[in-house]
Amino acid sequence: MHISYNDITSIQNLCEAWSEFVRGKKHKKDVAEFSLNLSLNIYTLHMELKQKTYCHGGYHAFNIADPKPRNIHKATVRDRLLHHAIHRVLYPCFDTKFVHDSYSCRNSKGTHRAIKRFEYFARKVSHNYTKQSWILKCDIRKFFANVDHAILLAILKKHIVDDDILLLLREVITSFGSGTKGKGLPLGNLTSQLLVNIYMNEFDQCAKHTLREKFYIRYADDFIFLSVDKSSLANFLPKVEAFLSQKLKLSLHPDKVHIKTIGSGVDFLGWVHFPTHRILRATTKRRMLERVAGLEKDHPTVQSYLGLLKHGDTHKLQEKLLSFLKS
Repeated sequence: MHISYNDITSIQNLCEAWSEFVRGKKHKKDVAEFSLNLSLNIYTLHMELKQKTYCHGGYHAFNIADPKPRNIHKATVRDRLLHHAIHRVLYPCFDTKFVHDSYSCRNSKGTHRAIKRFEYFARKVSHNYTKQSWILKCDIRKFFANVDHAILLAILKKHIVDDDILLLLREVITSFGSGTKGKGLPLGNLTSQLLVNIYMNEFDQCAKHTLREKFYIRYADDFIFLSVDKSSLANFLPKVEAFLSQKLKLSLHPDKVHIKTIGSGVDFLGWVHFPTHRILRATTKRRMLERVAGLEKDHPTVQSYLGLLKHGDTHKLQEKLLSFLKS
């Protein structure tokens, strides 16, 4: 990989990273305070990186419901600026190494493209739904909290030859622990999004090229396999569990592993998919109606949900949502 430590730590890259980072955040208190002495703060960070005296700071922890409860760890503005500087240099290099069917936190990917790919695979496997077909759906247990630092650093070392970059990444990775020594990445870091894709790319490559599973899609810690043969999926599952356990020290969530027919409805990325249509997941529907009750139609939350509903068969649900709004 032809990148250098200076590509990340140069004043030019730090300034460009700041321009990206600050979008939509200018009025945040911590960002505004950092901006008061922006040139000095960027220069100081640059010199710390250049002289190898940089130390990652601590985190501010808080909880969100997204939709399930999540524990977010927010780094200081100085550290988040560095995260952007790292990401903007490393992302283009690693993105070309990822398999096509990895869709989380990647340019020109995302949930909508993952859903379209799933529907394309479902039609192809089932010969336009003329043959009964099956899906193996898996979810990794406490994904971010269980990323092993030593394994992640070993993977990075296979791709990055600059020791200074590796030492910097070690500083960022080991700045956080999930409670188990040597494990965990914070949900709040931009670098975490890239690092978990690098980590799970080991499994993606195995699924596509070693196990030769053509009909495979992953979005973050959610992944699926499709087949016309139920027994092949059942026989394949132990291989998946073995690779995740032995190579990445991860395990599947025992309550979120399913083998079922495609025709019975597949819950994937917030929607339940059927051969002829897709509907919103029941819990998402309930939460949506609770959140919009009493709001005006032009409220951003309402407009966001109306935009979401355009991607499914939701005419009646849209009418119900509008009935919950302030008259």
